[in-house]
Amino acid sequence: MINIAIDGPAGAGKSTVAKAVAKKFGFIYVDTGALYRSISVNALKHCIETTDTEKVIAMLPETNVELKYIDGTQRVFLNGEDVSEEIRLPEASMAASNVSAIPAVREFLLDLQRDMAKNHNVVMDGRDIGTVILPDAQYKFFLTASAEVRADRRYKELTEKGIEVDYNALLEEIVQRDYNDSHRETAPLRQAEDAILIDSSNLTLEESIEAIANKIKV
Repeated sequence: MINIAIDGPAGAGKSTVAKAVAKKFGFIYVDTGALYRSISVNALKHCIETTDTEKVIAMLPETNVELKYIDGTQRVFLNGEDVSEEIRLPEASMAASNVSAIPAVREFLLDLQRDMAKNHNVVMDGRDIGTVILPDAQYKFFLTASAEVRADRRYKELTEKGIEVDYNALLEEIVQRDYNDSHRETAPLRQAEDAILIDSSNLTLEESIEAIANKIKV
């Protein structure tokens, strides 16, 4: 099986680029961030503070997360409910940063991610795919962009969906999440030594996709 790992900070466009690369090569796209967002949404639904490690861990046995492909599109199901849109809300994003720092949560989702990579050709994006989840992936990339560019992209994405957000709040959230993700004790965000760095600050979406696709030989 061929595994492609794309890591990088929040808002770098990993999901969009990974989806396009997967489509180009006919691989399965695995959005690992969606898995962590689902855990955070489940906590919020149960009024559990995502910084309360003990309560989040206690919730896990009653949590079922599934990735399903419907009409060629990945949908995320939490305990049988389609939460594909709900997990993209800003509050779910920040909460996901909290739960992803909990070792038990990462362990809970580890087997699911590795099983998919073992049984399928995949493009998987996240924070620690090339360093922890799939350290033996044949292709590794680290996709990034400046915090300002990432906040601007996120702002446009949400407003186009009719969701009212404050740009400065988004920027602050991204800077804080960068800090949280890179300073957590378990599987911190970092570029794998053998990963190819792609800075998309001055690249169009198409250029970012090609920058990665051109490095892959299948």
